[in-house]
Amino acid sequence: MTEDVTGERAAAVSRSGLGGFGFALLSASSFGLSGVLGKGLLETGWTAGAAVLLRVTVAALVLSVPTVIRLRGSWSALRRHAWLVVAFGLVPVAGTQFCFFQAVARLPVGIALLLEYTAPVAIIVWLWVRHGHAPSRLTVMGAVVASGGLLLVLDVVSGQAVDLVGTIWALIGMVGAATYFVLGAHDARGLPPIALAGGGMVVGALGLGIAGLLGLVPMRGSTMPVSLGGRLLPWWADVLALGVLTAALAYASGIAASRRLGSRLASFVALTEVLFALVFAWLLLGELPRPVQLLGGLVLIVGVVVVKLGEGRAADVSPEPLA
Repeated sequence: MTEDVTGERAAAVSRSGLGGFGFALLSASSFGLSGVLGKGLLETGWTAGAAVLLRVTVAALVLSVPTVIRLRGSWSALRRHAWLVVAFGLVPVAGTQFCFFQAVARLPVGIALLLEYTAPVAIIVWLWVRHGHAPSRLTVMGAVVASGGLLLVLDVVSGQAVDLVGTIWALIGMVGAATYFVLGAHDARGLPPIALAGGGMVVGALGLGIAGLLGLVPMRGSTMPVSLGGRLLPWWADVLALGVLTAALAYASGIAASRRLGSRLASFVALTEVLFALVFAWLLLGELPRPVQLLGGLVLIVGVVVVKLGEGRAADVSPEPLA
């Protein structure tokens, strides 16, 4: 009997791990579109605040129906975890997106992503200092390999100048990205991932809207079409894609991944967003990855696999505690 129970648990762990990786890759691919679509709006005169506000508002509307359906009969869970929803909406949703768009207005999308995706290192340090979760040697090795892969993928060795203000915005966004994985992995019993994402979008939209009304965040838009690879896309189509694909779908699947993989592992799998961003830039902008970037992609994937091995089987399903 004991062996049967152990076998069932092992099978459940395996299924949860595979599902977690699936959600993580879906989230990374969705987020990978945001840089290309967001920069298109910024180049037509949109401010970062206005672009993020509409992106979050569209996502909130899209997620409102499944959120209400999922919470039917369990609204107490939303009240019980209100602090988590508010924190998620203000920091990972509104704050991180705003900082990233501010960064890509001054930096190449790849450089901004590189700086933002030092978040896994910040998470490892946080879990070590705050909870005593010292990383294994294999995890550290995987982090180093993955970071090296990112450097190759983004081709930062070309020596191009980096804007200091843009760099600061990207690093602030990195803190928000790290918070996204930590809060997303929190074991909020009774609060479904879709409810955390939907509630966070509402809070983020309200926060940005109030900041805009108070004049704290510049809000300016444009009805000019967005140019993607020589093709013109209506501004509203770009905004819809940002809200539905790169916000609603990306955040909901990302939270589901973090709860299955834990914040540390989920953040490393999310590094594949850079690969997806390169693919989308190739398809939408006609930018072919250079050989060194393709090599970097392979190195990055190897690094993620090494981190997975370093975290062990338990990390596949056990979320990292927040407190």
